Amino acid sequence: MKVMPLPEPVDSRSLFDVSGKTVLVTGGSRGIGRMIAHGFVAAGARVYISARSEEELASAQAELAAHGECHALRADLSSEAGARALVEGLAEREPALHVLVNNAGANWGAPLESHDDAALERVLALNVKGTFHVTRFAVPLLKAAATPEDPARIITVGSVAGMIVPDSGVYGYAASKAAVHSLSRHLARELTPDHITVNVLAPGSFPSKMTQFIFEAPKGEEFLIRRIPAGRTGRTADIAGPALFLASRAAAYVSGAVLTVDGGWSLLG
Repeated sequence: MKVMPLPEPVDSRSLFDVSGKTVLVTGGSRGIGRMIAHGFVAAGARVYISARSEEELASAQAELAAHGECHALRADLSSEAGARALVEGLAEREPALHVLVNNAGANWGAPLESHDDAALERVLALNVKGTFHVTRFAVPLLKAAATPEDPARIITVGSVAGMIVPDSGVYGYAASKAAVHSLSRHLARELTPDHITVNVLAPGSFPSKMTQFIFEAPKGEEFLIRRIPAGRTGRTADIAGPALFLASRAAAYVSGAVLTVDGGWSLLG
């Protein structure tokens, strides 16, 4: 009778360790990007954050650097040239990139009859094309960090809006996030053989500048909470934790996944 080999031992102390890894978080100066960056900084990674606003970027970098290593790279990812410039700037400082977090994005909502082309183009250019171009330019740096035992990681921030039909007129945003989910699975199929995993975090409602108008509206947060089975909106640890998991040895065999982080919101359809 064939004897099955014993399971490999698991070192639980290092399973979720990301210390020493180089991480780039686009759109890392505020909202979910800042939450994710904070998680990586606190966990001992060397973190680079990018954003368009010099002022917001400097403020976020100073705050995050108080908890660990954080550097700032200004970038406008709404164009191919801007995406290339960001990665080239990083390559001047780092020989390899262990984790790319594609978070930079834009939202826009308007009634169907007034949802004009300029607004639609702005959202699609940043959310879809920006994600694509940063990823493709970053592949050489990711390959330089990748090993079979500990692949390089691409973590893209999608949204439950790309999985369910939102109530408001965020046509371009919802379409862009659905596109990002599909794009990431396509990239996962291509890049996983090169020891680069590609996964998506699909958050629900988190406090951010993008969702500020909801939280500031009369009973806006109360309205949201009624739709969330967990009974609350998201917090920093709720999104930083899954990001750290996807970047750690614990998720080395996970690629092409879309992980909802929404307190069960998407279960209600």
